[in-house]
Amino acid sequence: VQLQACGGGLVQVGGCLRLSCVASGYTRSTDTVGWFRQAPGKEREFVGANFRGQYTTIPESVKGRSTISRVNAKNTVYLQMNNLRPEDTAVYYCATSSSAIRSKVASQTAYAYWGQGTVLTVSS
Repeated sequence: VQLQACGGGLVQVGGCLRLSCVASGYTRSTDTVGWFRQAPGKEREFVGANFRGQYTTIPESVKGRSTISRVNAKNTVYLQMNNLRPEDTAVYYCATSSSAIRSKVASQTAYAYWGQGTVLTVSS
């Protein structure tokens, strides 16, 4: 399984952006896909997940500003982020797992495959 996260860029405060995670190789529509981000000097944090194509989990840190959607025909999961803030600046990663359990989707260890990351910079 290979993942490619793309769509990052430079956005002004208050703007929006949609990141894409495209999977290739042996993938299934029931795989769980998670999004994480890592800001400079900080630990990687959970941004959201689509659990087995059924449920979406969004943490409080971005709730109300982000949504996750999925197009199985394109093997793609999207992370839409709105009303961007400078603290959203980070490298965004997507990851996938065929065996994650719902209560653990926020944990990095739940995922077996990771993309290379895409950089989102929010300027003030």
